[in-house]
Amino acid sequence: MDKMEKLEAMNKILRELEDVKNSETAVLKKVAQVEAENINLGIGLLDKTLPDIHEYSDKSIETIDGLLNEFTEYRDKFVKDNNLAPKDEEVIS
Repeated sequence: MDKMEKLEAMNKILRELEDVKNSETAVLKKVAQVEAENINLGIGLLDKTLPDIHEYSDKSIETIDGLLNEFTEYRDKFVKDNNLAPKDEEVIS
Protein backbone atom coordinates (compact mmCIF):
# COMPACT_ATOMS: atom_id res chain seq x y z
CA MET A 1 0.00 0.00 0.00
CA ASP A 2 1.56 3.29 -1.06
CA LYS A 3 1.37 6.51 0.95
CA MET A 4 -1.61 7.95 -0.92
CA GLU A 5 -3.56 4.73 -0.43
CA LYS A 6 -2.76 4.84 3.27
CA LEU A 7 -3.94 8.43 3.44
CA GLU A 8 -7.18 7.53 1.64
CA ALA A 9 -7.71 4.65 4.09
CA MET A 10 -7.10 6.98 7.05
CA ASN A 11 -9.59 9.50 5.66
CA LYS A 12 -12.14 6.71 5.24
CA ILE A 13 -11.61 5.62 8.84
CA LEU A 14 -12.13 9.20 10.03
CA ARG A 15 -15.42 9.40 8.09
CA GLU A 16 -16.54 6.08 9.55
CA LEU A 17 -15.64 7.12 13.09
CA GLU A 18 -17.61 10.33 12.60
CA ASP A 19 -20.55 8.22 11.44
CA VAL A 20 -20.24 6.01 14.54
CA LYS A 21 -20.21 9.13 16.72
CA ASN A 22 -23.34 10.46 14.98
CA SER A 23 -25.08 7.11 15.42
CA GLU A 24 -24.19 6.99 19.11
CA THR A 25 -25.45 10.56 19.50
CA ALA A 26 -28.77 9.48 17.96
CA VAL A 27 -28.94 6.58 20.45
CA LEU A 28 -28.29 8.97 23.33
CA LYS A 29 -31.09 11.27 22.14
CA LYS A 30 -33.51 8.34 21.93
CA VAL A 31 -32.59 7.18 25.42
CA ALA A 32 -33.18 10.72 26.71
CA GLN A 33 -36.59 10.75 25.02
CA VAL A 34 -37.55 7.48 26.68
CA GLU A 35 -36.33 8.82 30.03
CA ALA A 36 -38.47 11.94 29.57
CA GLU A 37 -41.54 9.90 28.62
CA ASN A 38 -41.04 7.70 31.63
CA ILE A 39 -41.16 10.71 33.97
CA ASN A 40 -44.97 10.60 33.69
CA LEU A 41 -45.16 6.82 33.78
CA GLY A 42 -42.74 6.26 36.64
CA ILE A 43 -41.96 2.67 35.67
CA GLY A 44 -39.28 1.46 38.07
CA LEU A 45 -37.68 -0.93 35.59
CA LEU A 46 -36.98 1.96 33.23
CA ASP A 47 -35.94 4.28 36.06
CA LYS A 48 -33.43 1.68 37.17
CA THR A 49 -31.81 0.86 33.81
CA LEU A 50 -32.09 3.89 31.53
CA PRO A 51 -29.60 6.06 33.45
CA ASP A 52 -26.97 3.34 32.98
CA ILE A 53 -27.63 3.18 29.23
CA HIS A 54 -27.51 6.99 29.10
CA GLU A 55 -24.18 7.00 30.92
CA TYR A 56 -22.68 4.28 28.67
CA SER A 57 -23.78 6.10 25.53
CA ASP A 58 -22.41 9.41 26.79
CA LYS A 59 -19.09 7.78 27.68
CA SER A 60 -18.99 6.11 24.28
CA ILE A 61 -19.41 9.48 22.54
CA GLU A 62 -16.62 10.98 24.65
CA THR A 63 -14.34 8.04 23.82
CA ILE A 64 -15.11 8.20 20.10
CA ASP A 65 -14.56 11.97 20.10
CA GLY A 66 -11.18 11.53 21.79
CA LEU A 67 -10.20 8.86 19.27
CA LEU A 68 -11.30 11.10 16.40
CA ASN A 69 -9.10 13.92 17.68
CA GLU A 70 -6.09 11.68 18.24
CA PHE A 71 -6.47 9.90 14.91
CA THR A 72 -6.87 13.22 13.08
CA GLU A 73 -3.59 14.35 14.62
CA TYR A 74 -1.99 11.05 13.57
CA ARG A 75 -3.28 11.47 10.00
CA ASP A 76 -2.13 15.10 9.88
CA LYS A 77 1.35 14.09 11.04
CA PHE A 78 1.41 11.35 8.41
CA VAL A 79 0.50 13.93 5.76
CA LYS A 80 3.20 16.33 6.95
CA ASP A 81 5.90 13.66 7.37
CA ASN A 82 5.24 12.30 3.88
CA ASN A 83 4.79 15.68 2.19
CA LEU A 84 1.26 14.78 1.06
CA ALA A 85 -0.34 18.14 1.77
CA PRO A 86 -2.13 19.52 -1.28
CA LYS A 87 -0.10 22.14 -3.09
CA ASP A 88 -1.43 25.67 -2.71
CA GLU A 89 -2.91 26.93 -5.92
CA GLU A 90 -0.97 29.76 -7.46
CA VAL A 91 -2.66 33.09 -7.11
CA ILE A 92 -3.03 34.87 -10.44
CA SER A 93 -2.86 38.65 -10.15
